[in-house]
Amino acid sequence: MFTGIIEEIGTVTAIKRTSLEAKLTISSEKIFTDLKLGDSVAVNGVCLTAALISGKCFTADVMNETFSRTSLAALKPGGHVNLERAMAADGRFGGHIVAGHTDGTGTIKEIRPDGNAIWFTISASPEILKYIVKKGSVAVDGISLTVAEVFNDSFTVSTIPHTVAETILSEKRPGDIVNLENDIIGKYVERLMNFSENKKEKPKSRITLELLSQNGF
Repeated sequence: MFTGIIEEIGTVTAIKRTSLEAKLTISSEKIFTDLKLGDSVAVNGVCLTAALISGKCFTADVMNETFSRTSLAALKPGGHVNLERAMAADGRFGGHIVAGHTDGTGTIKEIRPDGNAIWFTISASPEILKYIVKKGSVAVDGISLTVAEVFNDSFTVSTIPHTVAETILSEKRPGDIVNLENDIIGKYVERLMNFSENKKEKPKSRITLELLSQNGF
């Protein structure tokens, strides 16, 4: 599990792809203080396993399915990525629950400065937007951010200079693809509300999305 608080920016040093899989090698500094073989590292929000460690580089195996469904497909040697190690049991929970299982990708539509804030407008599919809630949480390339506004085809987040400077958001431009992970709580709630042991029966609960909306949820 991760929290969406990026530890550092890493650099892609090599990508080796075959028809079935790929190997991604990344160099960095901070995470090697205690990184071990088999540890999980979120790379732009995608949970990968350190399969090889050599000096200040680690290599992770990536399935082609992962490449095709995330922004990792656009990575090139020399490119930068957000890195976060799995949360330690005694660590502070600074962001929100991030599983490292990307729900899909979005496209940056607009980047707008506003005083000391920088606004990002990101378009996404209906399958992702249905879990996006105003003032709720979303992981963008692994960064825990708060949703400011939600529209029919997009949402906005407002970032502070520190977040932009310490992540690859500083390199983003309109048209760039980003990984998106919805808040897992919403997905669990949806599953529980629609689950029935007998699939031929309707859920017995009288709690509906309409009822929740009418009561301010």
